Amino acid sequence: MRLGQTVPNFQADTTKGPIQFHEWQGNSWVVLFSHPADFTPVCTTELGRIAVHQPEFAKRNTKCLAHSVDALNSHVDWVNDIKSYCLDIPGDFPYPIIADPTRDLAVSLGMLDEEQKKDPEVGKTIRALFIISPDHKVRLSMFYPMSTGRNVDEILRTIDSLQLTDRLKVVA
Repeated sequence: MRLGQTVPNFQADTTKGPIQFHEWQGNSWVVLFSHPADFTPVCTTELGRIAVHQPEFAKRNTKCLAHSVDALNSHVDWVNDIKSYCLDIPGDFPYPIIADPTRDLAVSLGMLDEEQKKDPEVGKTIRALFIISPDHKVRLSMFYPMSTGRNVDEILRTIDSLQLTDRLKVVA
């Protein structure tokens, strides 16, 4: 996905039930991000930190939506594992995780390493992240290798920047 491109109105099974992306998004901004695999240390802490910061995303009218090529039942078990490690997540786990065991969505959104994208046995999603505005356009993309985690403060900073420049056209 490139900047300015419209995110397709995909349908997906998630830990919070099935979604039709555009309907689920509504008038919100979205942080759509992939992770390589369930039950891995970096992914567990990363998804946990995003969950802890959910109130900050909500203040920015932003929904979070995680993705990997693992199956739904694995995601459901993993959410419980994340909550056991990240005890500061208030209440229920706050955002859905997309199950994409066929890798179809990952391929269509460009979330796979170029060298591994054709091999379903080893091809896991990289740490792709898209910030999507309410008009379903990709406004920012970040790609990290599987070995490198993301910084939640940086994600929030970029949302602030995008929303500010949308409101105040004279700000660069």
